[in-house]
Amino acid sequence: MVGYSQSEEDYLETLYVIQLENKVARVKDVAQALDVKMPSVVAAVRSLSEKGLVEQERYGHIELTKKGEKVGKDVYKRHQLLYAFLHEVLGLDPCVAEEDACRMEHHLSPQTRERILRIVEYVRACKGDEVRFLKRFMHFVNTGEMPEPCLGCTGC
Repeated sequence: MVGYSQSEEDYLETLYVIQLENKVARVKDVAQALDVKMPSVVAAVRSLSEKGLVEQERYGHIELTKKGEKVGKDVYKRHQLLYAFLHEVLGLDPCVAEEDACRMEHHLSPQTRERILRIVEYVRACKGDEVRFLKRFMHFVNTGEMPEPCLGCTGC
C-alpha cells in the first residue's frame, strides 16, 4: 500500500495475524512476533494510532481500526501470495520462501501481484494434472540442462 513504510506495514500485518489467531494483541505478542523490544512496539503503536490505524487504551490490548485492518490484511495477502509463488511454483524451500516473501511483499506493483496471483491459481488448479512446464523447469533448475523439447516448442 502506498503511503506506509515497510516497518508500519510489518506492524499492521503482525497485528492482523495475531488478531486472527488470538482475537486480541498485546505489546508483548507483537514484540515477540517481530523479534523487537517492547519499547519499539510502544513507539510504533503510538505512531500508528496517530495515523488512525490502531487503537489502544493505556496498557490495554491493541486493536486495528477498519483502516488498519484493511492495510494489514492487504499486506498479509501479498505475503501469502508471494510465499505460494516462491514455494509452490518455484519450488523454493519453505524457510527461504517465507523470508523472501517478507522482503518482497512491500515492493509489489498491482500488475505484478495480479500476474503472480494468476500463475499461482493456474498451478493450484492443475494439481490433479501434472503442470508440465513446472516439471521441465524443475529439471532445468536441478540439472542445469534443458529437458527434451516440448510439443509446442520449435527449436528449444
